Amino acid sequence: MKVEPECASCILSRAQIQIYQATTNPALRFRCMSEVVKLLNRSFKPSTVAADICTKRDHIIQQLTSNPDPYKYIKKVANEKALKLLPQAKKFVYSGYTQQERFKKACLCSIVGNIMEFDIPGHKFTIKDLAKTFRNAAKDLAIDDIDKAYEITKKSSNVLFLADNAGEIIFDSLLVEQLKAMGLRVIYVVKGGPIINDATMEDVEISNIDKLADEVITTGANAVGLLKKEVSPKFLKIYDEAELVFAKGMGYAETLTEYVYTKPHLHLFRTKCNPVADYFCVPRNKNIAKLIS
Repeated sequence: MKVEPECASCILSRAQIQIYQATTNPALRFRCMSEVVKLLNRSFKPSTVAADICTKRDHIIQQLTSNPDPYKYIKKVANEKALKLLPQAKKFVYSGYTQQERFKKACLCSIVGNIMEFDIPGHKFTIKDLAKTFRNAAKDLAIDDIDKAYEITKKSSNVLFLADNAGEIIFDSLLVEQLKAMGLRVIYVVKGGPIINDATMEDVEISNIDKLADEVITTGANAVGLLKKEVSPKFLKIYDEAELVFAKGMGYAETLTEYVYTKPHLHLFRTKCNPVADYFCVPRNKNIAKLIS
């Protein structure tokens, strides 16, 4: 998925917010923003993927400020808030009478968790909104390939689950639990280091996913989505060997669509910006469960 003109303002807006979280030094803030502007000037072309620029942007900020994780506190709060809502989400999933119903409800919870994203222009959320969105999750499903994905999942033996943000990782645990109940081997993947508010191994411990999944690994990189030039050979080998991939969030949707799909991928996310919504031909602020194979 290539950049659209409005991606530039989003990249700069998130840069400014991250810079102010990373350092209080006025001169350093100016230098960081200046370097990000230079990056845009070099890299913002119709052939560029937004996730690639965002990764480079975050690396500039991390290196210049010597702050590897500007979102550290925000991620901690997101996990705490999500944990408070987990019992409500569990009740929603467990209300399904059949395995297929519970699978669908768990997918919906996982998608709703993707609302927990910070600093995207025009995207706001509160915990109260999140609780309400659980109730409306099915209504807001603009693309619903969950039943198709269920049929493929039943015939699979191993699945790779690509996580997105801190906070929403708590709700992913419900889907991992259902995948295990279906008899699958599940490998759960987080980022190899801090990048925006994406989940890392630190968040895994809070979410309890390490006790649910068969294995938890990292991409070996701190990069937005899946950039093959950034991730580790070990991760790529595991990715290539997986029968089925569950890919959470817009970052994976932006990057995986740049490659040839060699296996089924179920993309689960919320359309939080117009370029992503337009790419999938749906309105903004809708839930997406798109199966691509």
